[in-house]
Amino acid sequence: MSNPGDFAYTVKQQADIVRIVGDYIKLRKTGAQNFSGLCPFHNEKSPSFSVHATRQFYHCFGCQASGDVFSFVQKIENITFPEAVRAVAQKLGIPLPKATYNTPAEAQEARQRGFLLDMNEQACEFFRDQLRRPEGARAREYLAGRGLNDEMIQRFRIGFAPDSGFVLKDFFKGKFDEELLRQSGLFSWKTEDIRTDASPASNSSTNQSSENEAAKSAPPIYSKFRNRVMFPIASEQGKVIAFTGRTLVTDEKSGPKYLNSPETAVYSKSKVLFNLDLAKEAIRKLGYAILVEGQMDCISVYAAGFNNVIASSGTAFTELQAKLLGRFTKNVVVNFDPDTAGAAATERTLGLLIEEDFQVKVLTLESGFDPDLYIRRQGKEAYEKALGGSQKYFDYLIERARTQFPVRSAEGKVKALNYLLPHIQRVPSRIVRDELAQEIAHRVGIDSAVLRQELRHAATDRAAAKVKSAPEGQITQAERLLIRALASAGEVQSNGTHASSRDGADVEFDPARQARFALHHEHLHEGLAAESLLQALLDAGPESGHPMDLPLSEGDRKLLASVLMNEEEDLTPELLEGGVNALRRNSVRRRLEQVQRDIVEASRRDDAARVAELTAEKLRLKRLLGAAKMASDVDAAD
Repeated sequence: MSNPGDFAYTVKQQADIVRIVGDYIKLRKTGAQNFSGLCPFHNEKSPSFSVHATRQFYHCFGCQASGDVFSFVQKIENITFPEAVRAVAQKLGIPLPKATYNTPAEAQEARQRGFLLDMNEQACEFFRDQLRRPEGARAREYLAGRGLNDEMIQRFRIGFAPDSGFVLKDFFKGKFDEELLRQSGLFSWKTEDIRTDASPASNSSTNQSSENEAAKSAPPIYSKFRNRVMFPIASEQGKVIAFTGRTLVTDEKSGPKYLNSPETAVYSKSKVLFNLDLAKEAIRKLGYAILVEGQMDCISVYAAGFNNVIASSGTAFTELQAKLLGRFTKNVVVNFDPDTAGAAATERTLGLLIEEDFQVKVLTLESGFDPDLYIRRQGKEAYEKALGGSQKYFDYLIERARTQFPVRSAEGKVKALNYLLPHIQRVPSRIVRDELAQEIAHRVGIDSAVLRQELRHAATDRAAAKVKSAPEGQITQAERLLIRALASAGEVQSNGTHASSRDGADVEFDPARQARFALHHEHLHEGLAAESLLQALLDAGPESGHPMDLPLSEGDRKLLASVLMNEEEDLTPELLEGGVNALRRNSVRRRLEQVQRDIVEASRRDDAARVAELTAEKLRLKRLLGAAKMASDVDAAD
């Protein structure tokens, strides 16, 4: 939590959460101060993620994620709070102070990531320099043969790893210790050379000696990437986090054709999309992404002018990559290799994308052509035409089913149906599933009732798996006003006055103070639908920070977010007083109803004294209710 006077507080005062969040997901204005979009933290079809521009917080009404600008960046980037503060500061151009961390472990983790990012950046520049040297001539020839000019080589920061196991190690000598080099993913060593000693140590000095000996006897490291064209893999923010090396030789000692960095503290291949850092603005602008398989396919499509292209990086397409892509668009054209393996990969990818509620098309090129070769042989105009003819995903799958399982026989129809059914079941929308069922029944030649029955079973299973949440209680407008007032504690405008101050007033209007006074002294919130939330806000006090940070129940947090996200008018003294009076009348009515029930009970027991006492109380409450109504009428007239 940021406090006045510290760096985080300074950054938060200058940050616009709408702008920061808008760098990650597409937001649309939905109110005077509200913006909404698809939540990046869970799968959803309709936007339930809201950002409040004035109160500077976000809340998802689907998964209940909420917080301020720092918690958003921290959660979406999977980084520590200090790193989130620094990331926001960098986006705003605020000079960074020396980093501070909550624990030594947190500091060590951040330092390690920082060192690894620095090391990858230096390695990238090292490989680029090697490409320009005489030793890089063959790599330059290879790149020219793939149709890449100097501009694209520079744009993608492509380099060359020399055929030496020690040049890169020497380059890093004196810059990073060997343990960091081992953690970087840039080096290898022979594990069988590691000496092991199962003898137990007798004392601490022996243990220390053993550790020193182990360090000295650790196997020497050498470059993992040798005689390879190097493609850096960048994070969404453009920081180099890993590499893919394409071999330039084909002998049995050269290893795999494409060699990828192992996972490290800064690189998780299942969470990264190649070229997203360069493509994200084009994806937002055009409203869709082109998804290909490898780096060269991606680079070739990008070089041809289709800048909204991305690729999975060193792995089959994953759910986490789908969620990452979903922050920028829900429309994608999948263009994988048309061979058997490529078709299988396309189907797996389609399944993931459909489950994440993407609108998917499939671009199938001529047999024997991947996107890179197709563009080099046929030209970018031909690729653009093919792109325009992309099939809807289920048209593609139905054709695949009809090709693999001829539907002229009953056996073929059953196999085709079994092939398509899992894909249909992944579709979240029941309406879309029904439409697909009709289309498949027509094109495969089966009874649509059979398919609908299967889909009903799938829908039942889907519904049973969902956890239903109880509807939130209905609250009055007066309760909403009191919630807003209590939640405004500590809110100050940039000019130093309270956010809802009234021009010309003798006493500064503090809605939180006024609401606290009324609730503390009159207990007007007791028995209300929002009682637990109002009590939590009262107990928290004015110095507790943002109200969404309070330890609330899921229902209260959802209610608070709903109230704060729907502030349709300024909170004025008159409006708040009207809310307090409404609660007073409501309190008197509730008491009057209880007294009436008590009178009936006392009469049943023939308790005349109690009936007289309660009748007097009833008359008093009626006079109070009449006075409260009169005050309300006067306020309305004013």
